Amino acid sequence: MRKKILMFIIIFIIVIILLILGINIFVVFSTKNNIINEESAKDLKGMDCILILGAGVWGDKPSPMLEDRLVQGISLYNNGVAPKIIVSGDHGTEEYDEVNIMKQFAIDKGVPSEDIFMDHAGFSSYDSIYRAKEIFGAKKILIVTQKYHLYRALYIADKLEIEAYGVGSDPRKYSGQALREIREIFARDKDFVKCIFKPESTYLGDTIPVSGNGDITNDK
Repeated sequence: MRKKILMFIIIFIIVIILLILGINIFVVFSTKNNIINEESAKDLKGMDCILILGAGVWGDKPSPMLEDRLVQGISLYNNGVAPKIIVSGDHGTEEYDEVNIMKQFAIDKGVPSEDIFMDHAGFSSYDSIYRAKEIFGAKKILIVTQKYHLYRALYIADKLEIEAYGVGSDPRKYSGQALREIREIFARDKDFVKCIFKPESTYLGDTIPVSGNGDITNDK
């Protein structure tokens, strides 16, 4: 009897592992063709905005990963890929504010303030992409983040019926990346399930068309 129970447990664990890895592979392979380089991005037509996903701040400066995302997104903006930028991140408390730091970084690099929209409630990749459509009215977006993160972001966009492409921002090595890659496998599985049910974002609110003036999102 004990052997049968042990065998059942082993089989169950193997099935779970295969399911986790299978979903991960599906998410990666179903979106990889929508990951493009900057040169190809220049050929895109009718893009509503560039969506730069948050990645943490250190004091009043973006973390290295976030800085690379911002630099890449600004470069795409300067090349005319899209007329507006949405910086989306965590501004859940007054003390922790990713989006104002992101916007100020872009302004310091020469992007007009009115072309930068802040999504203060981008608490997750799902929230950021959901709100890009439902709050900012974006239908065609170019997502900027590190490549390992793009597969999940693009999968979410596809399931939310947004036409999306992604450009990776990976100009350097990041400490702790191996652990991020492992965590991302589980994050892809989580958002795969989430996209089946398509819950509303954590916070919604009034619509703010991305075709307008980004200063309407200013809170300082």
